[in-house]
Amino acid sequence: MACAVSTEAPGFDLDTPWGLHPKVSIRPEQFGALLYHFGTRRLSFLKSPTLLRVVDRLDTEPSARAACLAAGVSEQQLRSYATALATLADSTMICPR
Repeated sequence: MACAVSTEAPGFDLDTPWGLHPKVSIRPEQFGALLYHFGTRRLSFLKSPTLLRVVDRLDTEPSARAACLAAGVSEQQLRSYATALATLADSTMICPR
């Protein structure tokens, strides 16, 4: 699976299907989770259980927006979750599928 993230479009497209990069492992923690990318050796912290629920749903929901809503994110919170997902995409923890 290729995992290129476009640098041309600013922001994060919530209506695109996203998924966890195949080389990323998730370790749940009390504060949220640790994500480790075996390809880049990067470590990311998910600082909320809700963000972990969103990331867990990315592979099965039709879009990032649907994953957020299924995880209990309100419409008012979508912008902040899109920012968090954009950070994960920039570090190739998640990628378009």
